[in-house]
Amino acid sequence: MTATDARPVAASARTASFGLSHTLRLGASRIGYEVRSYFRQSDSVFFTFLFPVVLLLIFSVAFSTQNFGGPGDELSAAAFYLPGMVAAGLLLSGVQNMAVDIAMERSDGTLKRLGGTPLGPVAYFIGKLGMVLITGLLQAALLIAVAALAFGVELPSEPEKWLTFAWVFLLGVTTCAILGIALSSLPRSGRSATAVVIPIVLVLQFISGVFIQFSALPSWLQTVASVFPLRWLAQGMQSVFLPDSFASMTPSGTWDYELILLVTGIWLVAGLVLARVTFRWIRKDA
Repeated sequence: MTATDARPVAASARTASFGLSHTLRLGASRIGYEVRSYFRQSDSVFFTFLFPVVLLLIFSVAFSTQNFGGPGDELSAAAFYLPGMVAAGLLLSGVQNMAVDIAMERSDGTLKRLGGTPLGPVAYFIGKLGMVLITGLLQAALLIAVAALAFGVELPSEPEKWLTFAWVFLLGVTTCAILGIALSSLPRSGRSATAVVIPIVLVLQFISGVFIQFSALPSWLQTVASVFPLRWLAQGMQSVFLPDSFASMTPSGTWDYELILLVTGIWLVAGLVLARVTFRWIRKDA
């Protein structure tokens, strides 16, 4: 290659590098905007951010006299429901919040206006994913603080437990956010978004061991729930906050970290493909 031929290649590389850095800067600035917008919406704050905390408070008080541990084990209702509520928070912050929020923005013309700006889809989604990550972390921290301070739940002291929490949380919040983007194309309007998304989210919580002990569900319902990621995210969080003896209550008798990675990873890839295929600034049938 001659020096003359190399100039266009170098210029193209500099342009690509500038374009990437510009997109990342736009995405980073968008995160702050998305977080501020999120906390200004009182309904979103209650039904996605505070709702798991409210449920934890209700269950902990309502079943305060019951022992959820096995023979010889003492486990309070707050300790039992904490991991399920953390997993449910990932689903609410990711799937429900993203699906409803993007559907509303598409319906009220926000996406159409953004499509005519230099923002670009990548920067837009960086903002959305950053918002879900930040709000998910704050929500999990609030749940753990309420359980520990208000109900005396003993938190794990082993570093490997918190390492498990970190990778399950990051994998879960990313997967749920991507699935929320994909699901946002399903509602035909912003008004119908909650009617479409909330029943899906609610059913998944009931069959995935969030509200009801998973081993108490019929075997066929366990099989159905095992297809979806929430069941595995809940089990991953249970491995962090519940005694190791509870692993014997899972269908396989172990925490199945490999299956948590496999099933959630498959849904992450599927969500990426669906989001890439279905996302539009404007609905085709609009």
